[in-house]
Amino acid sequence: MTKTFELNAYLGERRKLVDEAIVRALPDGGAGDPGRLKEGMRYAVLQGGKRMRPLVIIAACEAVGGAAEAALPACCALEMVHAYSLVHDDLPAMDNDLERRGQPTVHVAFGHAGGILVGDALLSQAFMALMRGADRVPAANLVAAARVLAHHSGVDGMVGGQALDLALGQDAHDLAALEQVHALKTGALYAAAGALGALYAGADADTVQSMETWGLKFGIAFQHADDILDDDQKALRAQALARVDQLVGECDALAAPLGDKAEPLRAISKWVRDRAHAAAAGVKAD
Repeated sequence: MTKTFELNAYLGERRKLVDEAIVRALPDGGAGDPGRLKEGMRYAVLQGGKRMRPLVIIAACEAVGGAAEAALPACCALEMVHAYSLVHDDLPAMDNDLERRGQPTVHVAFGHAGGILVGDALLSQAFMALMRGADRVPAANLVAAARVLAHHSGVDGMVGGQALDLALGQDAHDLAALEQVHALKTGALYAAAGALGALYAGADADTVQSMETWGLKFGIAFQHADDILDDDQKALRAQALARVDQLVGECDALAAPLGDKAEPLRAISKWVRDRAHAAAAGVKAD
């Protein structure tokens, strides 16, 4: 590109598209809302956040020749899955968190049973949202998208990672074991993001696989950076920082054949590397 790529401006523009699409994809509250369930779903999803997973979907879609608007159904679906996972993680049986982003968590605001049901409803709604792309995406790609989302959000992905995380705790002394958790709990949804972006661009299987791999590597690096930022897993700090550099380099190698269209992907991976190094130096960057 002939001018410096402005990541913040790019993310801000795409985040606005995502936020507007999510509002449309969620069920409207009010009359006919059983037990305030629809209200709880909107509460869980619409309280902000970076929207990094949907933004990776869009960046991957654009990198392989698609348009941001075409990827919005997948963006909504993945963010609903992410939101449901947070609702359930916050429950007393899990992390027992009382606040998220400065607001009461869903189970505090809507009750413990309400928190379980809101999470359940968001997971179902995610697949409804995914199907909104039926008129824009080849049928085979839409089927593959449903398979990708189910795989990476289930026992072989995010849910399995949460189970491993509960077993491992915050005192890991083996990087491979820690990365197994990161690959499932965090990396899986980013792998889904890369694959979904390519699928909603109408890409072929090889390209989808490449973007899925990009997402997995980015997701592991992202979680290592978060660990450093949150001062977690202290025993593995130096190894984790070195792995961030390695993983980001591997992401950049995957993006290289895509040329200028992949500039947002490269900027996003650079952001996570810079975030990790800033945190390691004691600078708490968002």
